[in-house]
Amino acid sequence: MTKTTLSGAADGALLIQGVSKTYQQKEGPVLALADIDLSIAEGEFVSIVGGSGCGKSTLLRIIAGFETDYQGRVTLGGKAIQKPGLDRGMVFQEHRLLPWLTVEQNIALGLNGMSEAQVRQRIDDHLELVGLTGFAKAYPGQLSGGMSQRVAIARALANQPQILLLDEPFGALDALTKIQMQNEALRIWQAEKMTMILVTHDIDEAIFLGDRVVVMSARPGTIKTIVPIHLPRPRDRTSADFMALRRTIYGEFFTQATTEVDFAI
Repeated sequence: MTKTTLSGAADGALLIQGVSKTYQQKEGPVLALADIDLSIAEGEFVSIVGGSGCGKSTLLRIIAGFETDYQGRVTLGGKAIQKPGLDRGMVFQEHRLLPWLTVEQNIALGLNGMSEAQVRQRIDDHLELVGLTGFAKAYPGQLSGGMSQRVAIARALANQPQILLLDEPFGALDALTKIQMQNEALRIWQAEKMTMILVTHDIDEAIFLGDRVVVMSARPGTIKTIVPIHLPRPRDRTSADFMALRRTIYGEFFTQATTEVDFAI
């Protein structure tokens, strides 16, 4: 089986070596991931795309430490990932805010072992980072979908993780809010200079945000190819170069590279 490896291992690199994952179901074992080799350098923004069932979210959960029953090895900065940790923050498609807590209380959930002043400063800093200064006392039910996802990002960043894992975080948003949130994610990445890994169905989103796009195939999930994105930022989604990359990645999923099928499902 062909292995695809990203170069760039360093002190803060994420290394995924020979990772396979099998789920036990009534019908028998199902191989979700097969022999994944991948390395992500510190400070990279890597997008992972693939159809439903290709194992991309499973791979993200393994990196997060939520999935521990797998074959292979995953390390961050040379240390094996064996459970969830504060060095990895995660944002899901649903914001998962606790509705009975205010914005500031949601952000503070994981801020343990800090003084009240330190917690207050951390909350204020991250509300400012995501553009929600003034909403500390609001409840999730008073926020729009985009605002709620900003709070979820602030909560994930408040512990100052090395890596932010994004599992289709903008998939449930309307088209305009989605573009706004993509711009926000890029701004935060540039401001924080941290590693980000995005799982998405949306090829345009993957190209717009990523330094590289990892294309996965399904049954079992494998890395089909990795496409480097050398476009300067900010990126023009209507440029010829952007569209050429779009056709290249579409061509990995469809027989005709020019097929105009909306892959953002």
